[in-house]
Amino acid sequence: MKKRIGIFGGTFDPIHLGHLIVAETLMDEFSLDKVVFIPAAVPPHKLGQEISDARHRYMMTMLATCSNPGFQVSDMEMKRTGPSYSHDTLAELIREHGRETEFYFIVGADSVASLHTWNRIDELLSMCHFIGASRPGCMPDMADIRRRFGPLAEKIHCLETPELEISSTDIRERIRRGRTVRYIVPEAVEQYIYKERLYL
Repeated sequence: MKKRIGIFGGTFDPIHLGHLIVAETLMDEFSLDKVVFIPAAVPPHKLGQEISDARHRYMMTMLATCSNPGFQVSDMEMKRTGPSYSHDTLAELIREHGRETEFYFIVGADSVASLHTWNRIDELLSMCHFIGASRPGCMPDMADIRRRFGPLAEKIHCLETPELEISSTDIRERIRRGRTVRYIVPEAVEQYIYKERLYL
């Protein structure tokens, strides 16, 4: 059987339990050998927005995932200059693992609906699968996706996951307001946030 690797890119500012639940669920459902978390150095969709330094986001992702042997963290996007485009990341992973490996790009359901706006999306769909993780009752319009992408739509999968109603934006706001984030982020991430005085 071909090796199957999940790719979970994101800002992870900060990473939280919802991210980990999604990754674990999809690793099981799609029989992935591992999930590689890739913190984006310069997310193209957040140009001009204030985000935490990449080294902090990388460290928090490492702390959150280190106890799971099926999770791995890559700093490949942090080593590049300019925006972190998914096409460049995937091309690098193919060079590293070989074309016999199947890649599954993990995104949120809202990202599936806007895939047609992604940089070089047709090439991306020829190189990997996309898995859209959605909350129950919030599945993307697959009929619309089939109209947009034709045969390539077969590479787009959607799955309801037990994702908690957690967002990184809400976590940052809770910390600014002095409210607890215990049990929303892993304990090691919570300690790192307070030690480095992030989001205050």
